[in-house]
Amino acid sequence: MELFIKNMVCRRCITSVEQVLAEVNLHVINIELGSVRVEEEQLTDSQKEKLESRLNELGFELLDSAKSKLMERIKSVVIEKIHHSGIFDLKTNWSQLISEKLNLDYNYLSALFSSVEGVTVEHFIIAQKIERAKELLLYDEFNLSEIAFQLGYSSVQYLSTQFKQVTGQTPSQFKASRNGNEQRKPLDSVK
Repeated sequence: MELFIKNMVCRRCITSVEQVLAEVNLHVINIELGSVRVEEEQLTDSQKEKLESRLNELGFELLDSAKSKLMERIKSVVIEKIHHSGIFDLKTNWSQLISEKLNLDYNYLSALFSSVEGVTVEHFIIAQKIERAKELLLYDEFNLSEIAFQLGYSSVQYLSTQFKQVTGQTPSQFKASRNGNEQRKPLDSVK
């Protein structure tokens, strides 16, 4: 059986969810951001209640509706690519990537995402890229040109323009501000 869990956005989330599943005596076959396959074919009422309760305590949510599951899968594909896969190709075709990962038509997924989330998939991708740029700027390991390359931007100017549109600051202003960490958002709240 496959379970879909909202707000799984990082590797620590995976570890936390694995621990909860063990507490509920579920046996994991595979776990990824947003989804878990378990050996059990169905949950008992007691397991489901305990699982939902423990997940909620940790800020996660067990998803039931098909639309919610699709939204989380789209978000997981984007977050995995931007935050966890390292450097990616300048020519990343997001519509093709998402469509292939979910085995559904991108136009359908895009329209559904916009209607449920209130923003386009493209806007969500930009917001995630800018959040990743904030993180990399605060680490101070890479210059802006390297960050632009890592995030698949064709130029520093393009990254800077999008950064300012989203945050109201240039990357340099953001980096110079003393409250950069306070301006960052948890990945599950980035839209």
